[in-house]
Amino acid sequence: MQSRDAILAALRSGQIAPEVLIIGAGINGVGVFRDLALQGVPSLLVDMGDICSATSAASSRLIHGGLRYLEIGEFSLVRESVEERNRLLLDAPHLVRPIRVRVPIADQFSGALASIGRFFGWIQTPGPKGALVVALGLRLYDLFNRRDQTMPNHRMVPRREFRAEMPALAPATRYVAEYYDARLTAPERLGIELVAQAEAACPGAAAATYLRVAGREGGQVELEDVLSGERFSVTPRLVVNCAGARVDEVDGRFGIGERLIGGTKGSHLVLRNRALVESLAGCMIYFETPDHRICLAYPLDDNHALVGTTDLRTDDPGDTVCSDAEIDYLFEVMALVMPSMRLAREEIVHTYAGIRPLPASEGVAGAISRDHSIRVFPPEAGRPFPVLSLVGGKWTTFRACAEQIADQVLEHLGRPRQRGTAGLAIGGGADWPRDVERHIAGLANRFGITPARAQVLFERYGTAAAARLEGIVPAVEIPLTTLPDYSYQEITAIAREERVVRLEDIVLRRTQIALLGQASHAAIAELGAVAGAALGWSQARIAEEVVATDALIATRHSLPERTL
Repeated sequence: MQSRDAILAALRSGQIAPEVLIIGAGINGVGVFRDLALQGVPSLLVDMGDICSATSAASSRLIHGGLRYLEIGEFSLVRESVEERNRLLLDAPHLVRPIRVRVPIADQFSGALASIGRFFGWIQTPGPKGALVVALGLRLYDLFNRRDQTMPNHRMVPRREFRAEMPALAPATRYVAEYYDARLTAPERLGIELVAQAEAACPGAAAATYLRVAGREGGQVELEDVLSGERFSVTPRLVVNCAGARVDEVDGRFGIGERLIGGTKGSHLVLRNRALVESLAGCMIYFETPDHRICLAYPLDDNHALVGTTDLRTDDPGDTVCSDAEIDYLFEVMALVMPSMRLAREEIVHTYAGIRPLPASEGVAGAISRDHSIRVFPPEAGRPFPVLSLVGGKWTTFRACAEQIADQVLEHLGRPRQRGTAGLAIGGGADWPRDVERHIAGLANRFGITPARAQVLFERYGTAAAARLEGIVPAVEIPLTTLPDYSYQEITAIAREERVVRLEDIVLRRTQIALLGQASHAAIAELGAVAGAALGWSQARIAEEVVATDALIATRHSLPERTL
């Protein structure tokens, strides 16, 4: 990937002349950017932050069918989600992996009649769901799963089995349903790989981070560098607004005053608690709370578990800090489903929150549609180009959503679709080996590294691990002092090759250092020195980046009793 400085220089000189301006480099904006690039359409993707740095970085890290959406009759969304999940398991197997899900249930018949009412829209509020309702939903899930099926159908787990494997489940649990979904191990990395794929496919396509829409003058859109204040002008034929929770804000800059977004806040906790990880028995538990929300918990590795999520109304796109009340809530609901499992605040190593860009609605948060829609605002006086604004959108369905938007863009531009994106391998998912263990052993032998190190790099980068190892100079990796699972050469390559602009890009998004509670002050300082050397930062810039990243993690990601 070329550097951001090179992209800004091309903008400055007029070498970049996009037909389409895409605003918002979350997963849906990135998806549209890739799809259009594959059709040969020169597009400019901009974001006021990093790639996949807002809501796309604050999900439950799942690629899932959306079992709970069946209750409100969103069959088409669930079918699309299951099919797209199956595709991603094949197209990005290095980052999208199967996860076994268990649903603890207290009784058999709760919610049966009410679920019928919700299906037909007679009842708008969520309600309890017994084993019968869950089993019927999972039968539909299995039906949708038949296309490109990669995982087993559901089953009801015998009581003796789930009691033996998960003894920490509440005594009131009488039934457990089991099915499979998928876990997205590194969402932001998938985003950066899609951007790289797009730019490689179309020389006229470019993604510029830390560049915001500042205004409009006639057919020109003014863009401002968030870091320097420098301004650039582009004259697109069409604008696609994928700004997520900020869609209405961005629309306003184009003279559009209609309210489209009614956000809800979702917060998550990462806990370093080996007992909790062991109690989960390699599964995700997906459970209903007394207020009929859906929460979950699953292992991230042998020592860390992810717990989420809240679903709170908010009109503030910047309300992205997990509150003490949300931590209390998540601890309380976990105590109901696993009462013997004691969770403590000092075990929290990372928290994060994001705003779901749901359609504006007066309904209960849990009953608002999770499907996406596209609003088209035709050209008008003073704005000679149309604006397509995306409402909603999920990680799971980003490819299908992007395809739908791209088709509308192509129609407006009078261009034919040249190719589809279904079945197109992404990044380190290309040329996936049939025998993964043999491939990893081959990496170890070829590059003279330990099998354990080869395993780590393959899990991070998939088949792209070989290219990363080929670029190592000197030939032997030098582990970081504070983070021995990462090497000096690995961080240098990330900084130079993955459009890193701020130190936080590495700590929070190009790696899982912050997620797993490894972002100590010493680690951030060492990462700053390595990244600074790779990017030519001055000592003053390195110091600024270290202070800023320290402060961001301490305030937005709430590390309790953090050692600064």
